[in-house]
Amino acid sequence: MSQKLTRAEWEAKARALDLHTQAFIDGAYVDAASGKTFDCISPIDGLSRGRVAECEAEDVERAVRAARRAFESGAWSESSPAHRKRTLQKFALLIEKHAEELALLESIDMGKPVGDALAIDVSASVRCLNWTAEAIDKVYGEIAPTPQHELGLITREPLGVVGAIVPWNFPLLMAAWKFAPALATGNSVILKPSEKSPLSAIRIAELAMEAGIPAGVFNVLPGFGKGAGEPLALHMDVDGLVFTGSTGVGKHLLQCAGRSNMKRAYMECGGKSPNVVFADAPDLQAAAEAAAIGIFFNQGEVCTAASRLLVERSIKDEFVAMVVEAGKYLHPKHPFEPGAPMGAIVDEGQMNRVLDYIEKGKAEGARLALGGERVMTETGGYYVAPTVFDEVAHEMTISKEEIFGPVLSVIAFDDEKDAVRIANDTDYGLAAGVWTSNLSKAHRVAKKLRAGSVWVNYWDGGDMTAPFGGFKQSGNGRDKSLHAFEKYTELKATWINLRS
Repeated sequence: MSQKLTRAEWEAKARALDLHTQAFIDGAYVDAASGKTFDCISPIDGLSRGRVAECEAEDVERAVRAARRAFESGAWSESSPAHRKRTLQKFALLIEKHAEELALLESIDMGKPVGDALAIDVSASVRCLNWTAEAIDKVYGEIAPTPQHELGLITREPLGVVGAIVPWNFPLLMAAWKFAPALATGNSVILKPSEKSPLSAIRIAELAMEAGIPAGVFNVLPGFGKGAGEPLALHMDVDGLVFTGSTGVGKHLLQCAGRSNMKRAYMECGGKSPNVVFADAPDLQAAAEAAAIGIFFNQGEVCTAASRLLVERSIKDEFVAMVVEAGKYLHPKHPFEPGAPMGAIVDEGQMNRVLDYIEKGKAEGARLALGGERVMTETGGYYVAPTVFDEVAHEMTISKEEIFGPVLSVIAFDDEKDAVRIANDTDYGLAAGVWTSNLSKAHRVAKKLRAGSVWVNYWDGGDMTAPFGGFKQSGNGRDKSLHAFEKYTELKATWINLRS
């Protein structure tokens, strides 16, 4: 996927976009039943790009009816795995064909550099669809060990209607992690994108139809959590609910599942990930650059952001200076600028939240070593400088709470035991990093870290072949890999008496 366009060329393409802003229900774009719309504000400049359909309970009802009807018809749910594979591969090709358009929608909607959206978000979404499609006709059932007169079959069947509520930080990719395995296993899907970033989800609904996914199987409901997300979570005819977002909302959705029909509910929630650097790290410069990118990539709006940097005390001052120097080169720019390392914070509310945490860090005694302010105010957009706090006490607010912005907290530790204690002393358990040249130490620490992903001597590894998810209040269930299929299927045991 090429990303060699100039800012002027991206701006010209942005002006030429024909934005889809309606809901997509039962194979067609439709207005919200109430006729309500909401402003689609771009964080790049604070300006509206149009009005988007604001779906509510009546629209959820329409989508669920369509999804259930499509599921019961068997047109998709009973089609062969090979057929679903070919269709999803065509879907992936169409997303790739429209890569620049989708990257622009991501950038306009939530402020990330368009180069990142193209090279990472769209590319990984295509990879997700292709990998999942290729895997689905290679997932076998089982035969139980039984006496000679019995045959025990263990099979997987689709849940039925799946509601997928996805976040604004990687709008297309997080959606793909949900709808790809859900569709591959034969379910109907109702996708509720964040009200902060609905455009790419709305656009790909049309591409799904073009790929051959039957009407009603893939629906998209833009809207707010209270108006659309909660009715979807409470609906008695939704069989599965999957979510990526904050831990608070995840807990509420689990309650909705319990209050309704005990629908299968899987939550991928927040993180406050520790990046542990020992004095014997193989390359301190590489570790420092990775530490900076690990928190400042995507403006820090990443659930696995390396927001807590734990550094062995003997090298702490030297290492922090290296991280600060690396951070100076990651200053935000206009998202259409080639090579922009950071873009805009998703909206004014999130920007103010990040700035409030920065003020708390100062007030509680942390030393501000870099950044700490809003920048590029002349654009009208929402930009925050890369920020590093040194001398952070583990008990400080900025060390405990997920900020979801470009704010790094540096914490010193004395030895291996101390590092593990601090790293694990959190409500979250999504990801962690370890930097050491000692192989035994790497294994010991990685084993003791309570996190769903642990990276040794780099940050943010993995691909579609490995599961993604967290421990503790970072959620349950796993995205990616063959394990993702467990979220979208029911296990059935069928026993046959061979004596008759």
